[in-house]
Amino acid sequence: MIELGEEERDEALLPEVSEMNSRLRGAVEAAEFQRMLSEPHDRNSCFISINPGAGGTESQDWAEMLLRMYLRYCEKKEWKTSITDYQAGDEAGIKSVTFSIAGEYAYGHLKAEGGIHRLVRISPFDSNARRHTSFASVYPFPEIEEDDIDIKISESDLRIDTYRSGGAGGQHVNTTDSAVRITHLPTNIVVACQSERSQHMNKATAMKVLRARLYERELEERTARASEIAAEKKDIGWGSQIRSYVLHPYKMVKDLRTGVESGNPDAVLDGALDDFIIPYLMGVRRQSGDAE
Repeated sequence: MIELGEEERDEALLPEVSEMNSRLRGAVEAAEFQRMLSEPHDRNSCFISINPGAGGTESQDWAEMLLRMYLRYCEKKEWKTSITDYQAGDEAGIKSVTFSIAGEYAYGHLKAEGGIHRLVRISPFDSNARRHTSFASVYPFPEIEEDDIDIKISESDLRIDTYRSGGAGGQHVNTTDSAVRITHLPTNIVVACQSERSQHMNKATAMKVLRARLYERELEERTARASEIAAEKKDIGWGSQIRSYVLHPYKMVKDLRTGVESGNPDAVLDGALDDFIIPYLMGVRRQSGDAE
């Protein structure tokens, strides 16, 4: 196209060439990123659990802010989300939440978010308007179907309790007696679901979460707890965070693994996460390739 434009001395072709080049560059970058998502469960849907660190209402409010951030991110990706277990905070925020994300490559993207997230801001709950630091953990794990991996779950190893959902946070869950909590006795893993009106459907969803948790446990044991998700196992506090969100005295979000920064935390908290997720995933894969 450039040669043709030069031969015909047609400068009008240059903007078209520039546009074609931009599209080609974007397509190559997208293809390169897609190649990064080649791990066994990267194409799967997934679950995310969010838990506040120490700090009471401050950290519980931060956990709810993270929940909103990920729901907005999934909305932008046109992935379907459903909150399966929601425990409201005493005054504000949440004590814990688990939600599902249905979409192709959902786990491939969101596995980059596993770890501790740190918030620095002027507390809306402090009458003296002091600056507070809060922490919350984000734990993504893939949805595992029964034929994906050989995980045996015996009925005799399960304790299944039903209870009534509702109360604070009821906008997310139903208020019938169909909520289900399953305890896997050999590992003491506890999962729950209260998002459906049918006890049978709640049990089925809780079993999916349990299967996924058992898969992650098996994977961590096989890799001597060296997997990237191991960050969630650290203390939810200083020295273990993967990303800092500073709202005061300046505004900045910084990923401590890649060095990627944003001066617009409002956009990040509204779900603009690809600028952090993509460099992290690309970097991890390249480091792995270099090591090989």
